[in-house]
Amino acid sequence: MKSDVAEGRIPGSEESILDRLEQLFTTRGTELYLGEPVTIAEHMLQCAALAQAQGAADALIAAALLHDIGHFTAREDEGSGVADWKHEESGAAILEGHFPPVVVASVRLHVAAKRYLCATGTRYFDKLSGASKHSLSLQGGPMSASEAAMFEALPYHREAIRIRLWDDWGKEQGRKTPGFGDFRPLLQRVLPEHGLVRPRP
Repeated sequence: MKSDVAEGRIPGSEESILDRLEQLFTTRGTELYLGEPVTIAEHMLQCAALAQAQGAADALIAAALLHDIGHFTAREDEGSGVADWKHEESGAAILEGHFPPVVVASVRLHVAAKRYLCATGTRYFDKLSGASKHSLSLQGGPMSASEAAMFEALPYHREAIRIRLWDDWGKEQGRKTPGFGDFRPLLQRVLPEHGLVRPRP
């Protein structure tokens, strides 16, 4: 495999990180999503399409698209099978240093947002899919009152809640969405907002 330098890329630039993300989508995204009737890639693309349809900012659409990317690397870390083991942390780790804080934080907090909504929304739990209710038990269950207060004090917790709601809705079998490549221009717009992309010569 050619190095980023050999390919004329700046290490850590949007070209290399976006190529890595697209590779994960195409090579791992066909795997089924934790007992849901969609693949992981279909799920994330549906979430991004929902965010886009609601007129969300580019950074939130990017977060919706990438919120579960850690499932791929979490499984690499844990060995085999579809894992839910800290996928939000694995995903944030991939994106950190490349994407703006709002994207990284929304990815990192989207599981906590589910726990928060289960603790504070009287009907939220009832609307979760069976698979999502099962994973909730693995993720710590509904937050306590003190945990919820701490969550509300975190930067970008409101954005994480929006990601969480798109996450819940993005599980419809057969729904048509754009592909990852269709979102690359948007991701390229988000990356320069973080000031990390240097122009190519």
